Amino acid sequence: MATAEQALAALEPLCDAGTGRSLLELGWIQQVRPQGSRVVFSLALPGYATSQRERIAAEAREALMAIESIEDVQIEVAQPGAGGRPEGSPIGGAGHGPGGGGNLPERQGIPGVARIIAVSSGKGGVGKSTVAVNLACALAQSGLRVGLLDADIYGPNAPTMLGVADRTPEVRGSGNEQVLVPIETCGIGMVSMGLLIQENQPVVWRGPMLNGIIRQFLYQADWGERDVLVVDLPPGTGDAQLTLAQAVPMAGVVIVTTPQRVSLQDARRGLAMFLQMGVQVLGVVENMSTFIPPDRPEARYAIFGSGGGATLAAEADVPLLAELPLEMAVMDGGDQGQPVVISRPESATARAFQTLAQRVISLSLTAA
Repeated sequence: MATAEQALAALEPLCDAGTGRSLLELGWIQQVRPQGSRVVFSLALPGYATSQRERIAAEAREALMAIESIEDVQIEVAQPGAGGRPEGSPIGGAGHGPGGGGNLPERQGIPGVARIIAVSSGKGGVGKSTVAVNLACALAQSGLRVGLLDADIYGPNAPTMLGVADRTPEVRGSGNEQVLVPIETCGIGMVSMGLLIQENQPVVWRGPMLNGIIRQFLYQADWGERDVLVVDLPPGTGDAQLTLAQAVPMAGVVIVTTPQRVSLQDARRGLAMFLQMGVQVLGVVENMSTFIPPDRPEARYAIFGSGGGATLAAEADVPLLAELPLEMAVMDGGDQGQPVVISRPESATARAFQTLAQRVISLSLTAA
């Protein structure tokens, strides 16, 4: 018959994919009880870790079945903070994180980086990457030392928008000591998965691999001294958002939406996730607020509706940071590798981005 000590020793290597911390230490695996040829334990995951449930269950089952006398593993689903502690373990059983009765895992800053600001959206197609790239460039134009981390691993568009899709970043060192040197362009330093793969090569990765590359971009890139690191997150509320929220202390996050109702629905979920994770929401950016035709610069057409960004900001009691117009110059700049704040600094959209940059840096200083 296996002992509790054997079972705990088998489970000890299992870790949270985002932080790398032991699941026993976090209290996500509780009440480990050998019963003859079977081991029973409770799995108590906080809300932000539920995407790891299948992986953790499979790895735990495999680890316990490797014990010679164990023929079966039973996993009970428990609520975070439901109490109990793994037998023989000094670690408390309450789950950590939002709703888990404990604190978030300790976040680790990036040497030389003063503050980290994320740009997020609930759904794709709202112009999140356009906002992130132009925000970074506008911050650099104001005299700040700026980095841009393109964390949209499955759809890395920043290299194209910045005109560096054909460049390959320098890599120093070898093995675990490798350091990626950001590409310097448009006044900012940038790293992206798009710089490391072929143009049409898909990234077909599960969560743990995605988490790993984001952590490498955070901690194994030579960011140097940066006043701000802007992180362009993928749409949704998945592994990338959780990894960033768990890994680094953020000065805040900017939520991007369009006026459309369907965009607002998804933006609400994304905003709520960051609040649940204890991340300051700096405010809401309504992109494509109005269309400005090139032959009538004085005209404004609300082709996607109006007031959505203001509604979302009011619901969450956060500022409406900007209502960005849609101009042909924005599309042209993105396709040609020249962000609109650089290619057309006198345009209405560029001026709106410049104002947005000032508001974001002011609010991030207050949040810090």
